Amino acid sequence: MQRLLLPLLGLVLSLSFVPRVNAADPNYTRQEDVIYGRKFGTALTLDVFTPKEKANGAAVVMVVSGGWFSAHDNINVGFFQSVLDRGYTVFAVVHGSNPRFTILDAISDLNRAVRYIRHRAADFKIDPDRIGIMGGSAGGHLSLMQGMAGTAGNPDAKDPVERQSSRVQSVACFYPPTDFLNYGKEGENAMGRGTLANFRAPFDFEEFDPKAKEFVAITDEAKLLTIAKLISPAYHVTADDPPTLIIHGDADLLVPIQQAKLVMDKLEEVKVPHELVVRPGAVHGWPNLVKDVDLFADWFDKHLKKTEAAK
Repeated sequence: MQRLLLPLLGLVLSLSFVPRVNAADPNYTRQEDVIYGRKFGTALTLDVFTPKEKANGAAVVMVVSGGWFSAHDNINVGFFQSVLDRGYTVFAVVHGSNPRFTILDAISDLNRAVRYIRHRAADFKIDPDRIGIMGGSAGGHLSLMQGMAGTAGNPDAKDPVERQSSRVQSVACFYPPTDFLNYGKEGENAMGRGTLANFRAPFDFEEFDPKAKEFVAITDEAKLLTIAKLISPAYHVTADDPPTLIIHGDADLLVPIQQAKLVMDKLEEVKVPHELVVRPGAVHGWPNLVKDVDLFADWFDKHLKKTEAAK
């Protein structure tokens, strides 16, 4: 039980200040449990929130994740209400969750979700070329991974969803891990170790042994090093990455602000539009955090919303 509960810490700290909204007459419609994929017989789902009025045709993926734990019950409209108010259709994506699934699984699921949303863009009445993504903590990490490591689709895929790109056009997130091999300081390994020692399950990577016909734990350090770079956004920064906003507290002990600065420096090197907003004295979450989602909405307006000139 302890192993299951500890990874929820990031979610609790991140969202404990965010009020739950149960409006009697919401300004959106909600379509629940849309299946965007399946794995090992398990359905992967997302909820679609569509503004009733003044929808702007752009979409924002809300990554439902804290400590790489994801559940439908943790979809909180209060967290992204201001984005809905600006006219964005919001897709709240639930990924394969810790402790059963690892970070690699979550990344794969988010890629699938974006491909699915793009494939059904006409049904959802969104522009497939204007998709943003947002999240906090682990959700911020997965948002950055989508922004920096999303890929083109496979044109030869049998599944039409897999022919779609999983790239996004804008990223906004709170306090994301960005480099698990230099976590807080150079050379600090946080692959379920050190600061993240209580988050071991998301890093319990396995590989299938075809001879034994079973999954076995990956313990080889060279393989783990390769995976660490594969799941760290900092190793995927390129000049074609989307505009990226990070908001981070400078007293955060769970995800040091060094993580945000590290990836900001890399974005600066390749001249990708970026901004780091520092909250002095703030830890992993703060009392007025939900108001900072207004800055996310501003960021999406700047980089996703069509201007009259563009039209």
